[in-house]
Amino acid sequence: MPIRFLARLGTGHTPSRSVPGYWENCSIPWITLADVWQLRNGSTDVITDTKEKISQVGLANSAAVKHPAGTVILSRTASVGFSAIMGEDMATSQDFATWTCGPDLDPRYLLHALRAMANDLKRVAAGSTHKTIYMPDIEQLRIPTPSMEKQHRITDFLDVETARIDRLAADRMRQRALLEERSYAEVSEALLPGVLTAARGRSPWPWLPDMREDGPLVRLGYVCRLQNGLTVDGNRDVGGDAVTRPYLRVANVQAGYVDLANVTEVTVPRETAKRCTLRTGDVLMTEGGDLDKLGRGTVWNGQLPICLHQNHVFALRPELDRLDGDYLALMTQTMHGRCYFESTGSRTTNLASTNSSKILSFPIPLPPVGRQRELVRSVRRRLDAIARVRKELDRQLALLIERRQALITAAVTGQIDVATASGRGIED
Repeated sequence: MPIRFLARLGTGHTPSRSVPGYWENCSIPWITLADVWQLRNGSTDVITDTKEKISQVGLANSAAVKHPAGTVILSRTASVGFSAIMGEDMATSQDFATWTCGPDLDPRYLLHALRAMANDLKRVAAGSTHKTIYMPDIEQLRIPTPSMEKQHRITDFLDVETARIDRLAADRMRQRALLEERSYAEVSEALLPGVLTAARGRSPWPWLPDMREDGPLVRLGYVCRLQNGLTVDGNRDVGGDAVTRPYLRVANVQAGYVDLANVTEVTVPRETAKRCTLRTGDVLMTEGGDLDKLGRGTVWNGQLPICLHQNHVFALRPELDRLDGDYLALMTQTMHGRCYFESTGSRTTNLASTNSSKILSFPIPLPPVGRQRELVRSVRRRLDAIARVRKELDRQLALLIERRQALITAAVTGQIDVATASGRGIED
């Protein structure tokens, strides 16, 4: 039966931002796309807090509507298909559809029914860049409509079983976070011997251990050249001897790997291309990003031939007889590397940035290059073992998510008898 026959369908509205009274002395929670993070893992059924609130004046003088507690919301854009129940009276932006249930529809059952059709909702969404489910399609959504007694049995069963799955998933996520910490510790312990005997008072970097046994500290600029990238300018004259090349943007350079899923091409004069072409073995660093990822090096292994790089991506070219690129990339991931770049980075509200001078001033322990390569091999063996465990955890998480979705779909559509299936779900 169409949901609109059992529940009042509505949507939201964004009052004018230019009217201060709409956003002053606010007391009414207002759900926006900024709150969708609460819906992402599917385990938050009731939304009780919002990043923004609007005023009674805003409600009275605009198309915004306050919906009663228990109203079911569905995100029509950004994380299309995610849903939740309002924990108190709230308003929403126009990015959500809302259903206020009548006497023949349990809001919790409707929530599970919407989650059962998650894949169908994504297929209905239209748009090339930003997917959206339009209201005419929302109006046509249909769900099975068992009696209220059976709706209650289904929701009670699913509440228990999905909570059990969610606990298992949360355990796997905690284990994964511990693995990330272990990766960080393995690199630091392998590359920074004597880490517990920090040379305080003898070094301008008080977190740095005494590295005399493994070679001196050398500023990176003494053993490495930094190549600046290409400034993309739509007004540049590319007539004459011009070439078209792929080039890496900040989005392509991730912590520990290069993401080549979406690589842009650019046409530039041949001489400009020569100055910004990457070489195999270059260590890539981004100028800005999240503070905890600032300065993390990634080795370029020549995945794309004759590839250029953006000006916000630095290419570090080590003197190969003195510095190994993989050793440098791993050194940026140690406690020493993190402390250096986090302490020297320029911070804004959400991001941080560095520059070529700070990068070239990075003090790096410099044992003989043969020893550097031995250390890299040792660290790689440890990290490979951790990666295998991480892969298995990811596989288990994917199976739990798949199981959760299949269980909801089966219960809502009557493929399983919840009266006899209770207590036979996944065990902790």
